[in-house]
Amino acid sequence: MVDSPDQSAPETGGVFEWVEEQIEQRDNWARRRREGIPTDKGLLVIACMDERIPVEDALGISLGDAHVFRNAGGKVTDDVIRSVALSIHFFETTEIIVVNHTDCGMMSAPDDAVVDGLEAATDERLEEIDLNPALPSLNIGEASIADWISMTDDIDEACQTQIDYLKDHPLIPDEVTIHGYVYEVESGALRRPGERVAEQINTRVSE
Repeated sequence: MVDSPDQSAPETGGVFEWVEEQIEQRDNWARRRREGIPTDKGLLVIACMDERIPVEDALGISLGDAHVFRNAGGKVTDDVIRSVALSIHFFETTEIIVVNHTDCGMMSAPDDAVVDGLEAATDERLEEIDLNPALPSLNIGEASIADWISMTDDIDEACQTQIDYLKDHPLIPDEVTIHGYVYEVESGALRRPGERVAEQINTRVSE
């Protein structure tokens, strides 16, 4: 890790070399974008913004290892695609991991209730609001507001859907590896989508 060099100087000799190495590592950390230095793991993580999800701990990564993109529900939105494309094509990213989770806020209310709540917060119609200040023409248009919000019915299906979106996108080369996991807030562990072990071990086996 370039941001976590060994802070203890050698006991005998070589202090000059040690100091020079520390300076070089700090310089590389501060200028890594300018120098074209990629993330330490060549990894980009897409995760939910939920405060209970310890992305780094769950994946066993540290500061500097990955680009981490978090949004409501850990959804593959247009801005995720934008960030993924830049990460892959300009920062040598070779792996993407999606992290969704149980008890997600995007499963906490019906579509209509969320849409009504957002509409009540503005005098403008949601279909006419600009979604990107740099692209005034980018709005919902005739699409469904509920689809834009992207509430979730089944977290395992949602996770697999995000994986499939990424694998099928033309801006993401086939050689980029893409995986996804569901983080269980109740157990503090990751599992593969569709593998609900708790259901299996709490249900009687039938012949």
